[in-house]
Amino acid sequence: MAKNDGFSDVEKEAMRERAREYREARKQAQKDPLGDLMSKIAAMGPEDKSMAERIHELVMKTAPELQPKTWYGMPAWAKDGKVICFFQSAGKFEVRFCTFGFSEHSNLDEDTFWPTSWALTKLTPKVEKQIVALVKKAVS
Repeated sequence: MAKNDGFSDVEKEAMRERAREYREARKQAQKDPLGDLMSKIAAMGPEDKSMAERIHELVMKTAPELQPKTWYGMPAWAKDGKVICFFQSAGKFEVRFCTFGFSEHSNLDEDTFWPTSWALTKLTPKVEKQIVALVKKAVS
């Protein structure tokens, strides 16, 4: 009886095809980063999608110099190619809250200890004002 040495030829070809598809999708995303971001938002559940769309509007209105992109498969906004802020959907990670956060390239430094992400369960006018203030500070 021959020893099974791993994947079959058909399985290996399927993996190569998936790798080709992935590389092509990444090339397309680089050509159209806004379209890539919006497709990630469109794939979210209704509540996460609603929050992500609104956050995208707030970020772009507050800091139009930021470029939309995806980061780890989630919506993000970058300056000079470096991610400044990002949104993580609750559904993708199967948690009870979304996250709005900032990378090490944001300008949120405050003394020696400061938050870099916030749990988000609902967008209210107060929360939206806080997001706008944070984005302004992050890009300053």
